[in-house]
Amino acid sequence: TLPEKKMVFKGLVTNKEDMNKLMLTPLIRYPLLGGSALITFEKAEVAQRIIEVKEHMVELSYGEELEELDRCRVRVQAAPVDLLLPSALEIGLTRSSRSILMSGLPSLGIPEEALLDKLELFFSKTKNGGGEVESRELLDDSGQVVLTFAQDGVAEPLIARGHIQVLIGKGKYELKISPCMSGDITNLQLQPSRCPRTVLLSGIPDVLGEDPMRDTLEIHFQKASRGGGEVDALAYVPLGR
Repeated sequence: TLPEKKMVFKGLVTNKEDMNKLMLTPLIRYPLLGGSALITFEKAEVAQRIIEVKEHMVELSYGEELEELDRCRVRVQAAPVDLLLPSALEIGLTRSSRSILMSGLPSLGIPEEALLDKLELFFSKTKNGGGEVESRELLDDSGQVVLTFAQDGVAEPLIARGHIQVLIGKGKYELKISPCMSGDITNLQLQPSRCPRTVLLSGIPDVLGEDPMRDTLEIHFQKASRGGGEVDALAYVPLGR
């Protein structure tokens, strides 16, 4: 159950058949070995050219620390970046028979544990429609509280009421009570996906500082004469990191 928020709708009306879909934006965590870099170009065709060449000689012309060398080059390998992304996700929802979800909690400026103690004390009393509280939890992402009772039959009447006046300290506050749902992933399908504009560079030796090496790689792969093009982003992890 989502917390109640006042909203103003300014969007476009969608087709009815699209209403029951959940849009997913994957948060990708990609392990990058030391001595490698991810370079993303503005154009996919540039990335493709760099990958096709496979091996690149990069001239270390950056900074003053290599002035005594006439020419110094490093050989790096270029490869595509393949990721496994979710293509289908199914979540099975279960409604808890002993838990309630409370939203609309006031901001009292008291510690989290103190607020939970006050809620537990209120809902442990049968005159307030409660019972013995087994556990309580504040959900950080929404500011809602889940209370779980020790026995069946306590949560349902509270959920049926929908709202309840709770005495906290010297004030009375109206809280919304909703069913508590838990979800488990019942089906997750993944499919390989190739990043069209990103190239993995590997075999980068630790011969320059982190910033100079990053700048050197960017300068090299921006040059059209070497098959490169405009760089959108570059991430570099030195050896040993």
